[in-house]
Parts: sequence; structure tokens; C-alpha cells
Amino acid sequence: MLGDLTERDRAILALEASWPRHGGAKEEIIRAQLGMSAARYYQLLGRLIESDTALEYDPMLVRRLRRIRDTRAAGRTARTPRFVG
Repeated sequence: MLGDLTERDRAILALEASWPRHGGAKEEIIRAQLGMSAARYYQLLGRLIESDTALEYDPMLVRRLRRIRDTRAAGRTARTPRFVG
């Protein structure tokens, strides 16, 4: 249900949706608009984009963020050395 998203959840999604239009450092915007550290923001964002509620709320944004996350994770995996022991 859409009602399950908190005001903070919606604010996080709104910031992600509008980010390319902002100037300045993203960490500064996170602190100024949401009053939290960038580390906390990314923890919450990671959980949020896994939720069906967020997907229902803004499907295009959540799918885009999931693709970005998955692409980055695949890149990290590809760079990880494999040791056979």
C-alpha cells in the first residue's frame, strides 16, 4: 500500500528523483534537506528500493535505482580476485 511509505521515505525518493537537477555536493543536500548523514541516507535508500511499496509509489525511479545498484555490484564482483585453494 502507498500509505506504508513514511514522509522520510517519500523525501528520500524525491531527492533521488531530482538529484541530477541539483548542483553542489550530494552529501550537503542530504544533510540540509533530510538532516541525516550520507551513510544513513544510503542505508535507508538501499532498504527502500527493495520494498514493494516504494516500487508501487515510483516504479520507474525504483527500477532505475535497482539497475544502478545491480550494475555496480556486478562491477565489484568482476574486479574481485578469485582464489582457488
